[in-house]
Order: sequence, then structure tokens, then C-alpha cells
Amino acid sequence: MAAGAELFRRNGYTGTGLKQIVAQAGAPFGSLYHFFPRGKEQLGEEVIRSSGLMYLQLFDIHFGHTDDLVGGVEAAFAGAAETLRETDYADACPIATVALEVASTNEPLRKATADVFTAWIDAGTAVFARFGIGEEAARTLTISVVTSLEGAFILSRSLRTTEPLAVASATSVLAARAALATVS
Repeated sequence: MAAGAELFRRNGYTGTGLKQIVAQAGAPFGSLYHFFPRGKEQLGEEVIRSSGLMYLQLFDIHFGHTDDLVGGVEAAFAGAAETLRETDYADACPIATVALEVASTNEPLRKATADVFTAWIDAGTAVFARFGIGEEAARTLTISVVTSLEGAFILSRSLRTTEPLAVASATSVLAARAALATVS
């Protein structure tokens, strides 16, 4: 499944073939259908869900053990920029990559990406609420941060610069500070 995740993240769902996946995994072709009887679509759903859980852990990494919300936001965007630079702009979010491709054409994969984004929003809302931000404001901040990060990934990969991530980070920091200003 890790091979599928890497290829989907880099090439997208439609740009990744089953032969590429089994070659990358170093597995016999028949094993794919043994583990994923519904084929590529089932593999895609499972890759999306498992990758989504992995990225969900970033909330805990950046915000779980700190009392510095702004620093956590800055660290999340800095980590994303570092990943893009280190991978020559090849590795971004596989969830967004697949969601952009299939949202209108493949309902099971659209649902899987929606479930992941919903889990991220719920987790972010809970994390940001721990900083004393009201639930509605915490949800709004979470959606703002996630959409800023995902949009910045797209622009950064296309432009081959982390400037969009820096701008999105600065905007998200302002939003975090504004949300914290409402805490009494």
C-alpha cells in the first residue's frame, strides 16, 4: 500500500498504473488482486484512508504538546515547505492530489477523500478548541488552515517555489492570532 501512496501522491490516481504499483512494491502482480479484490479503486480507497490517518497525526505533532498555537501553525507550514524542497516538489498531499482528479468522476474515491478531510476538520477543531477558541471559530480556523495548506501545495508544486506556502503560513498565522484574540 505504501507504493500506491507514493505513486498516487506523485502521479495522481489516473496517472498511476497497476503495473507501476506492483513494480514499486516489488510484488507479484496477482498479489494485488489477492489483497485488493476490487482492484485499483479499492487500493485507492485504502491508500487515501491510511494516508489520511498518517497526515492526521501532524495535528498532534504540531499542536498536541505545545501551548503555542501560532508556533504550531508556523511549524506545520515550514514542514510542508521542507518536504517539497527535499523531494524536488514531487511530494505533496496525496489526498488533495486524488481529490482534484476524482471528485466528479469516482464516488467511492470522492467519499474516501471527503471522509479524510472531515476527520482532519474534526481533529483540528478539537485541537484548536484546546487553546480556548470557541468551537465554531476553531472549526473555521481549521478549515482556513487546511485549505491554505492544500492550495499552497498546488501552487508550490506548479511554480516550483515554496513562496505560496510562506504566504499561506503568514495568512494562517494572522487567522490564528485573530482567533486567539477572542479568547477571554
